[in-house]
Amino acid sequence: MIEKIQQYEIWLADLHPARGPIPGKIRPVVIIQSNLYNNDLETCIVCPITSNVVENIQYLRVQLPKDQLDKKSDILIDQIRTIENRKLIKKLSKLNNEQIKKIKRNLQIILDL
Repeated sequence: MIEKIQQYEIWLADLHPARGPIPGKIRPVVIIQSNLYNNDLETCIVCPITSNVVENIQYLRVQLPKDQLDKKSDILIDQIRTIENRKLIKKLSKLNNEQIKKIKRNLQIILDL
C-alpha cells in the first residue's frame, strides 16, 4: 500500500476469507481507526460497506448516496473488524461531515460508549 490511510476514508479492501455472517469478498470499507495509529500499525479498524441497502435501520447502518460509490450503499456499523493494511486496495472516497457525525453517533450507541 502506497498511500497513507486516514480516518473516515472509503477504501476498496479484500475481506477474504468469509466467516459465518461476516462478509468476505472485495468490497468498500470505511476506516474508523484514529489517525494516531493508521500508518504506524500493520492493521486498521474498519466497517464494511454493502450495496444491499436496508431502509429504516437507524443505528446499525449509515446510508451513502448513489453518487458516492456508484450505487446506494450502507455502512455496516455492526460489522466492525480489524484488517491488515496490505488488504486495502485503493482509496475510493471520503465521508462528508454529516456522514462522520452519523457514524460517530451510531458507533457510540452500538458500543455503549
